[in-house]
Amino acid sequence: MAARDYGQYSGISRAVELIGERWALLIVRDLLVAPRRYGELAAGLPRIPSNILAARLKELQAAGVIRRAPRSRVIVYELTPYGRELEPVVLALGAWGFKAMGEARDEQVITPASMIMDLRSAFQPAVALELPATAYAARLGDAELFIRVNGSALDVSGGEGPVDIAFATGPAIHRLISGELAPRHAIETGQVEVLRGRGELLGRFASTFHLAA
Repeated sequence: MAARDYGQYSGISRAVELIGERWALLIVRDLLVAPRRYGELAAGLPRIPSNILAARLKELQAAGVIRRAPRSRVIVYELTPYGRELEPVVLALGAWGFKAMGEARDEQVITPASMIMDLRSAFQPAVALELPATAYAARLGDAELFIRVNGSALDVSGGEGPVDIAFATGPAIHRLISGELAPRHAIETGQVEVLRGRGELLGRFASTFHLAA
């Protein structure tokens, strides 16, 4: 993958050469959630041109970051063990970028994969250890997530299951996570709608998932 070459013998410069092209790290982010078919990757990155997606996939394969694999008669893209080593890097970048997000623009979307990784970045395992196991259903724009917290273990996925609280919101989720929006005020002002369950558990959610803005 030699699309960019900084001419420096350095680990950081080499890392940027491998994953620094536009869209490459977002492809890695989405594959950290689960292996995906080409069409699923395209759907999760709605603004990526098809020729750029194809080029980035080819480059990431050449770099040993991802690979093509057969799954139930279809081909999916998945991270290699080398590529999966990027998970703590991506989570740290998510926490760092959270500080500069600002207000959401009208054209910006929340995808299931992006929200799953944001929640992983915001998860506070030390706090969760002191709280009872809790299951949340969160409808975040078009993303519907099932979130299970049991001690320091976190599982976030699409799908359904028994939950302690289900709620719906949008970009306000980031203000809730940052602490700028108090859970009770979020409910009272309609920025978060409790669909079922105990509304006070939104406070537990905000304690369990927190990043300072």
